[in-house]
Amino acid sequence: MARGIFNSPVVRWFNATAVGLTHVPVLGRWIGRGVVVIRYTGRRSGQPFETPVSVKREGEQVTINVMAPDNKNWWRNFLGEGRPLTLVNLDGRDHTGRAIAHRDGQGRVTVTVQLDAP
Repeated sequence: MARGIFNSPVVRWFNATAVGLTHVPVLGRWIGRGVVVIRYTGRRSGQPFETPVSVKREGEQVTINVMAPDNKNWWRNFLGEGRPLTLVNLDGRDHTGRAIAHRDGQGRVTVTVQLDAP
C-alpha cells in the first residue's frame, strides 16, 4: 500500500511538532480542546507510539474520525475488541480508555474511546 504524502518528512515533522506543543502548559490546554495526542502500544511491535488526532468528546466517550484511513496504519491497532490507549492532555489531564476502530460501508473509519472512570 502506498503511503504517499502521509509518510513524508513534512508530515512527520508536523506530527512531532504537534505532539511537542501539547506538552506546553497553557498552549497544551488550548490545543487539547480539539486535538490531542494518543499514546498506545503497537499490537505487533510492542513499541510505544504517539500521534496527534482530532477528537470530539461527549461525556465519557471520545470519537476520532480518521482522515484518509487507507494512508494510515495506527488505527488498525484498535480493530476487533480494541485496545487500551491514553489521550494525552485531554481537558488538561491524561485520560485512559479502551479504543475500538470501526470501518463503515463507505470506507470511513471511526475510533471510539470509552474513557476509564477517573
